[in-house]
Amino acid sequence: MSYVVLARKWRPQTFSDLVGQGHVSQTLGNAIANNRVAHAFLFTGVRGVGKTTSARILAKALNCMSSEGPTATPCLTCSACKEITDGRDVDVQEIDGASYTGVDEVRRLQESLPYRPSRDRYKIYIVDEVHMLSNNAWNAFLKTLEEPPPHVKFIFATTEVHKVPVTILSRVQRFDFKLIPTKLIIDRLAYVLAQDNIPADNAALAIIAREAAGSMRDAMSLLDQVIAWSDKGLSGEDVARVLGVASRQAVFDLAQGLIQGEPEVTLTVVSELANQGFEMANLARDLLGLLRDIVVAATCRNPSELLDLPDEELERATTLARHDVDDLLRLHQGFSQGYDDVVGSSQPRAALEMLLVRLARRPPLVPIDDLIARLIGLEKRISSASRAGSPPPGPASRSRPPAQGIPPGPTSGPASSTTTSPSSKAPLAARSSPAGGPPSPASKPAPAPSTSVRRSAEPEKNAVAVPEPSGSALGESAAQTGEPPSRLTPQTAVSASRESSGALEPTTHRLAQSEFDQLAELDRWRALVDVVRAGDAKLAAFLDHARIVTVSREQIVVSYEQASFFHAALDPAETRAQLGRAASQLLGCSPVVELRANVEGAAVQTVFDQDRQAREDKRLTAIEQAKQHPVVQEAVRVFGARIKAIELPEA
Repeated sequence: MSYVVLARKWRPQTFSDLVGQGHVSQTLGNAIANNRVAHAFLFTGVRGVGKTTSARILAKALNCMSSEGPTATPCLTCSACKEITDGRDVDVQEIDGASYTGVDEVRRLQESLPYRPSRDRYKIYIVDEVHMLSNNAWNAFLKTLEEPPPHVKFIFATTEVHKVPVTILSRVQRFDFKLIPTKLIIDRLAYVLAQDNIPADNAALAIIAREAAGSMRDAMSLLDQVIAWSDKGLSGEDVARVLGVASRQAVFDLAQGLIQGEPEVTLTVVSELANQGFEMANLARDLLGLLRDIVVAATCRNPSELLDLPDEELERATTLARHDVDDLLRLHQGFSQGYDDVVGSSQPRAALEMLLVRLARRPPLVPIDDLIARLIGLEKRISSASRAGSPPPGPASRSRPPAQGIPPGPTSGPASSTTTSPSSKAPLAARSSPAGGPPSPASKPAPAPSTSVRRSAEPEKNAVAVPEPSGSALGESAAQTGEPPSRLTPQTAVSASRESSGALEPTTHRLAQSEFDQLAELDRWRALVDVVRAGDAKLAAFLDHARIVTVSREQIVVSYEQASFFHAALDPAETRAQLGRAASQLLGCSPVVELRANVEGAAVQTVFDQDRQAREDKRLTAIEQAKQHPVVQEAVRVFGARIKAIELPEA
């Protein structure tokens, strides 16, 4: 008697024997018990998951002769059950769809349908690989498949359901067969080996089940192969050697070497496996799958529900998963990117070794968020130090006597930003005399030492000289603002004078006619608003939004939109009075002040707009400086990162 392979010998004969397809067994069993059996079925799934086997079991259940009608538990002893099992039943025809593709074959089948079965209860047609039928054959099937005779049942099986026309799918009951879990395959293999009294360890069964990739028939075929190697017992090493795959111990050793950063261990394992003749592509595939399992085990609280691993491997994977999840993700991502290079390389061993060494020698993972937080903290400390004061002056600045009329005071910046050249100090004495009169000989400053830090003597744009009541007050204000007295702008001069002398007195801080005329109208308006701000900050905030029409010594005209909040909130009489007093204090004159609505030709930019643009320019400059910071650029280079956000320090 010829040998029967295990896949045929242990083929399931009843629904209860069907492994891993409980949804199919229960549905068909209930349909038979409730007499709700459809006339056509479509079984779809990958190879070796039980499609044709389920079709034969269904045929036996419908035609079993030991019961008065269809039964979900066929007897397996009657002539119908035996002949269907052997494939000899004349009323149950198994057709190969690959050789039954023409319309003529379908027509001949249709001609035999009206005739009742010779012995069984139903005529059953099992068409395997039904997706191979031609379009004409499918079209010929449509009417028959929709309304067949009551004694006819169709069972179609296919691995490529997407090739079946939609018109056929709507006429059949579809059952999708799933991949069989590894644990169920291991249990089935253990049962088969127990029946034949062949010992095997768990590692051997796990390797066979994993290589079967969800197919029970493939698992039985592999089991046949390894039994032929040694029927006295199966071990994991023997099975790995026969099937040409690496043992799970070696794969776990590779994963452990990668995680712990030990490139020498990984190279040793690869060398041993290569000397034994294992395929490097298979080794890379197994390692990639294990790295995925480790990431899942590190992420999930109950990984056993998501990992199709034996208990021993699940325990070891969980142990390796006690590592930083981000680092495990980086390992998996890096290996998956290099996997294609290993598989497609003409030197797969070298490609795999270099990939393992590179991943094992990876630098420690530093989160980008932490790096950004460190940079922000550094910027805040630098800003705080800058606002607290300048570093101690050098020997040259300590030995230099202060200029006459300007007592030393605190500065807001380094010496290079506050000291001036001798040419910039000369007008200071002239401005120190009361009421802007000529300087007295005694008030002339001593010449500055040649060691003074030089600063450009070219006047700044819109910079004007402002008379002060005393050199002492001016010196203190200049030191506080960080600007030399000879280079103060109008708004800086007004602010400094207000801080030094308190309330402004009329005609004390006037701008000369030539100085006032050199300013742009918006700068003239800003100087007036700053004077108003000293006495009424609320009104000054409203005036910041005014649009300039003209600002001169004779006339001041500003405009608001008539329906705006600022136009409605201002008291015209009070506003004109405040602006008149400010003009008298700053310019020594009394111009005509007018507040108008919706004046055509008014300036587009306001003081508020100018300040907002200055703040935005400062912010963009700070952001650009942060991007160019050496630490940030080094982080981008080392980690291959990108700048996500820049948080500026608080002002």
